[in-house]
Amino acid sequence: MKSLFYLSVLVCLTAQAAAQTFTSCNPLNTTNCPVDIALGTNHTYDFVTYEAGDTWNNTAGALDYGPSGAEFSINTRGDAPTITTNYYIFGGEVEVWMKAAPGQGVVSSIVLQSDDLDEVDWELIGGNNTHVQSNYFGKGNITSYDRAIWHPIDKPQEEFHNYTIRWTKETIEWFLDGASLRVLKYEEANGGKNFPQSPMFVRIGIWAGGDKNNDEYTVEWAGGETDYNKIPYT
Repeated sequence: MKSLFYLSVLVCLTAQAAAQTFTSCNPLNTTNCPVDIALGTNHTYDFVTYEAGDTWNNTAGALDYGPSGAEFSINTRGDAPTITTNYYIFGGEVEVWMKAAPGQGVVSSIVLQSDDLDEVDWELIGGNNTHVQSNYFGKGNITSYDRAIWHPIDKPQEEFHNYTIRWTKETIEWFLDGASLRVLKYEEANGGKNFPQSPMFVRIGIWAGGDKNNDEYTVEWAGGETDYNKIPYT
């Protein structure tokens, strides 16, 4: 089954002081989690003509809509416009057209995540206009941070690019503008133990990895401390 999202997204970003990875109910820790709603089909969203509605949850800031699509605009510290599907996919393909935000410490994210913290990411750093990061996590395992890979990209803050994740039970593949950049095999993820293999929702948003209240390692990864005197970052 192929689950396809096509979003014309202009991302105008500042950021939030907290990381975006969390779960409201981890089924590994309790038996009372609600049942996940499945997409079960293909779907295309063109945000030039479509506004995030019943199929998306919008948090931490309102979206604007312009001729290039959805605009994630943050005007004050603590804003973090984010949209999350209210359904899950279990394998398939997610494709996003996006222009990332500039700004030191500002992180633009495309995330697939499960309730038990399986995760597959694209992340762009506002102070880096030459590379994009692919990454993954299995069951929230953060005992090491050696899974991220940085890939060259041309002007992600000035031009729209196509970011695609193709997920099967055997592999996860990241594509940039149609070109395959990375393939993760099941057995390469700690013998399969860290291979994302539970239903995931889709989240698109931004956060201030460089917020001064974050730990020093997060601020360093995000490219330095975020300067809120320069908001909005567009």
